[in-house]
Amino acid sequence: MGQLQDVGEADGWRCWLCDEPVDPDMSPNDPRGASLDTRISKGRAKKKKQEKGDMPTERLAHKSCNSGKGSNDPVVPWPDHLIVVDPAPIIAAAERLQRKGGREAMARCPTREDADAVAKWLVDRLSRLTPGLEVRTEIASTGGQHLVSLRTS
Repeated sequence: MGQLQDVGEADGWRCWLCDEPVDPDMSPNDPRGASLDTRISKGRAKKKKQEKGDMPTERLAHKSCNSGKGSNDPVVPWPDHLIVVDPAPIIAAAERLQRKGGREAMARCPTREDADAVAKWLVDRLSRLTPGLEVRTEIASTGGQHLVSLRTS
């Protein structure tokens, strides 16, 4: 339980996938109970020839959100209140930005107000998903739509 407590405190007792609070006192058998999850499986990490010390860090997740210690690809859902077209997979985009830097197109929006809301949500969400990654948003108006992109700082 000590490791779960440490990871929970580091993540602020929020699920790294759904971004909802996790109750540390809830039964671990409950779907909303706390569990440890990794971004990629240990097998995939070994394929990338990482040393044991460089294994992926564990994150706090609800038992129902847990991707099975990396056996299933984790998915960060886009919230229903945001109006987006062609949303990019958030975790894959965050990993590419961490690895390569640069720019990632994240979604298209029908109005500038929707694009502003998406940009604000993305910066806030990525600050908790990948704490060391600093990003800023760019909104380009093209063809009657607004393209929201993330760029590393």
